[in-house]
Amino acid sequence: MNEICRKTVFSVPVLLTICLAGGCGGPDRGAQDFSSRAGLGATIGSLVRVITPEPVTIEGYGLVVGLEGTGSAECPPQIRKYLGQYVLKQLPASTRMNVNKFIDSPNTAVVLVEGTIPAIASKNQYFDVRVTALPNTQTTSLERGRLFTAELNMPGRFGVDTRILADAEGPVFIDKISDPGINKKTGYILAGGKVLDEYKTILSLRKPDFETANRIRNRINGRFSSAPARAVLSNRVELTVPAKYRERKQRFVAIVAAMYLEQGPDINGKRIRAFLNRLSDSEDKYSSEVALEAIGNECLGELGALLNSSDEKVRLHAARCMLNLGGDAGLAALRQIALDNKSAGRIEALESITAGAKHNDAVALSRRLLRDDDFQIRLAAYEQLRKLDDVAIAQEFVGRNFYLERVTQTRHKTVFVSRSGQPCIVLFGSPVYCTGNIFVTSRNGDITINAPSGQKYVNIIRKHPKRANVIAQLKSSFELGDIIRTLCDEPPKENEKERGGLGVSYADAAALLKLMCDKGAVRAEFRAGPMPKIGLNIKK
Repeated sequence: MNEICRKTVFSVPVLLTICLAGGCGGPDRGAQDFSSRAGLGATIGSLVRVITPEPVTIEGYGLVVGLEGTGSAECPPQIRKYLGQYVLKQLPASTRMNVNKFIDSPNTAVVLVEGTIPAIASKNQYFDVRVTALPNTQTTSLERGRLFTAELNMPGRFGVDTRILADAEGPVFIDKISDPGINKKTGYILAGGKVLDEYKTILSLRKPDFETANRIRNRINGRFSSAPARAVLSNRVELTVPAKYRERKQRFVAIVAAMYLEQGPDINGKRIRAFLNRLSDSEDKYSSEVALEAIGNECLGELGALLNSSDEKVRLHAARCMLNLGGDAGLAALRQIALDNKSAGRIEALESITAGAKHNDAVALSRRLLRDDDFQIRLAAYEQLRKLDDVAIAQEFVGRNFYLERVTQTRHKTVFVSRSGQPCIVLFGSPVYCTGNIFVTSRNGDITINAPSGQKYVNIIRKHPKRANVIAQLKSSFELGDIIRTLCDEPPKENEKERGGLGVSYADAAALLKLMCDKGAVRAEFRAGPMPKIGLNIKK
């Protein structure tokens, strides 16, 4: 390997470590400083520098295929060379393909792909990415295209010899709900990015010492049955997040940092009293909660007294700590907060129960909250049930692109469409039906949904996206899920007996559903989730 290639391959993981560690400083030091001032002993966090992988921006170049003549042949030579090598590498060795001709097609467009690896990322974790047509090209739209698998790396780095951090692929989503006139040269691949490596948290000892490193490892592994810690050097202990904390990675790291190396009844009692007082009186209630959880279930007796506090925040933090330590009283208190329609902590309490309670307890509460009058609470309950893989959500995959989900246990009729994360259309209060005497046409006139008064079925008509004189027509029942399937299922292949669908994109279906609700063709409220946030400020 020549020197240039060696630098390219070697420097990427080094640079990534710097970016992930830069500015980290680990968990909040407020509790550690308090512990030191109160003479409570040395925490693991006081002996190490906690290096947690933070969100990091990545990018790459790729090809959007399947366009309707709206792509272009323009492509900078360096990017063309890279894409040519990459495309051939993805195909079987026996495949003969003129890659330049493929790139030059008006049905393909070269795009910049951008995303963010989430904090403390897990291997195969998915995230949203943004695709943008290269500037100064003839590409006019990425609508209805699909991103061919693309490699993602640190900004400014690409090439077949570069270590890849993530890849991305999937259908392009261009939002038509908020603004029908949106720039079609930019779109998103919802949950289309995939992390390729597992990222560990590093405990870097301030004073290198094998004995201390081993004691830290033993203390952590003695607390967590999955043995997530490994002492690899005299100044380095590596942490892998246990499965139990996969959705709460930062909390796991905070608990580890708050653990004390030295244990004992007297000193632990002093610690418990100190952090109970701090939880009651300090604004920083979360770090006190974590410190108490790090001490263990000997806190349960004294924590229970805080459940009678007049301050709801104190009750919530104390109850969550108790629940995570196995205290049933914590579940009851959190449940009370979640059911209180005047509480500001309802969703936080619900999420805490999903994370820490028994499966059946979490399901029972979430199902009850599906009937709440507040849509945000119903949405949060649905999201928890989805995490719990509960049968209250009937799910099917439509058109190889998105999930259609029906939620029956709510009296409120709502059509919800996600615009970040996993693409899904959720029918709350299912079954949801269309009214009779329907006539709705999409904004571009390509799709018509029609059912004259008295007709027992719905006509769904779509003009061919490339040949205006070709029209496809199918029939559907009045049930909205059936209409969505008819619209979006893939058209049948030649000689297939199954009906198939009209191949309408997820983005087009979402816009059409809003139109149907607005016009009263569907007697349901329409809601859309937030758009992707491509940058460092991402959820989880």
